[in-house]
Amino acid sequence: MGPINASEFKAKCLKLMDEVVRAGEEPTITRHGVPVAKLVPERTPGPGLIGLHAGQIDFRADILSPVAEHREAGA
Repeated sequence: MGPINASEFKAKCLKLMDEVVRAGEEPTITRHGVPVAKLVPERTPGPGLIGLHAGQIDFRADILSPVAEHREAGA
């Protein structure tokens, strides 16, 4: 899909939006041959890193309390 004139875009807007979603193409909308806008499909962001593995990790010991006994290296 190449550049499309603004008046043609106005007449075919809904059809063009469906085509952009289906094919993933990004037509440039022009006015008097000058690019003024681009129609792009919505991209939903994926899951973030924070909380990505929530509920998947099981701690079997207290990981926050200090270690009960301190040992010297080599002892």
